[in-house]
Amino acid sequence: MTTHRFGDAFAYANTLHATQTRKGSDVPYIAHLLAVASLTLENGGDEDQAIGALLHDAVEDQGGMARADDIGERFGGRVRDIVLACTDAVTDPKPDWATRKRAYIAGIGTKHPDAVLVTLADKVHNAQSITDDFDRVGAVVWTRFSQPRSDTIWYYTQLAQALSARHPGALSHRLLRLVAGFDSMGA
Repeated sequence: MTTHRFGDAFAYANTLHATQTRKGSDVPYIAHLLAVASLTLENGGDEDQAIGALLHDAVEDQGGMARADDIGERFGGRVRDIVLACTDAVTDPKPDWATRKRAYIAGIGTKHPDAVLVTLADKVHNAQSITDDFDRVGAVVWTRFSQPRSDTIWYYTQLAQALSARHPGALSHRLLRLVAGFDSMGA
């Protein structure tokens, strides 16, 4: 069950990400945030986790620690903690890609279960989007990333393994299946 807080979080996220689109597309970024919130709720998440899902990229993309503090004031410490646990960088400029991703993967093992579900939902939607985009545009999908295809596949493979160890079940199996399909999506 959700309350007005979820609606408030949607409005807040929509304002923060209003000018963003998904990589290499015209899809409004809010579509991703709604999909992650939906997956979170569909897989047993509660309202705080769903709000965290709506806001999971706000700190990284829209203001760093000042944004985290604002989220905490508006939606509470638990939501703030979920969002921070889903964030791989709070500084601008961000550390290099490989450093951030290795640290993010290493952190899965100690991440609070509240954030593990949101992270898993985020990665499932990202992997599904990559797969869907490959079906639409072919191998050019890999050029949307700042790193080589092999690095993207490595990252998602490591995440899928770490997340399925922390949160076994249907959503983890879905991520593992999606990521296994990346190998057949040629460069």
